[in-house]
Amino acid sequence: MNLLNVSFVLIRHGQTDANRDGRVAGCIEATLTEVGRDGARQLVGWGWPKDIALFASPQQRARETARLGFPDHEPILLEGIRERNWGEYEGRPVSEIRSRAATPEQGEAWAEMIDRVARAIVRAQQLAAGRLPVLVAHSGVIRAARELTGHHAWGEAPANTTPYLFSPGPDGWSHAELARQDRALMA
Repeated sequence: MNLLNVSFVLIRHGQTDANRDGRVAGCIEATLTEVGRDGARQLVGWGWPKDIALFASPQQRARETARLGFPDHEPILLEGIRERNWGEYEGRPVSEIRSRAATPEQGEAWAEMIDRVARAIVRAQQLAAGRLPVLVAHSGVIRAARELTGHHAWGEAPANTTPYLFSPGPDGWSHAELARQDRALMA
């Protein structure tokens, strides 16, 4: 499935206890730490465009980040931007994951995740109806978006509570980690 020719922003939820402790928290619920809550609250001061459409994963850590970061918006929950089901690796140290591309026992295949994330992003682009879609999700969802937009999915993990702008262009999709001064890119 191809994404629509519409820019969107993805934000990884705030730091959780699992992030802090280096543990896999795909389907299991993880709790935001105080560092994670503070990071989410700092999203308020980013000078977002007036017309955004806010979406969040139904997982608690993403919903709480959306609520703290965008207190004037009620997020639309999208099942398709849940984190990957890591099966046998759930709750275990991240260092034990042998290959991110392989399907973990009792887990979700990468290709299945790519497909569901693509459908969810397209749905958000449609529902946004001309507003900037801002999706609060997970590391795996941002990695999937990288692949969907023609970039390498692996490498450095996306930072918590950091917006990533994905934009279509004449030479394909670009993606960039945003800083506060990048407000013009989001307009």
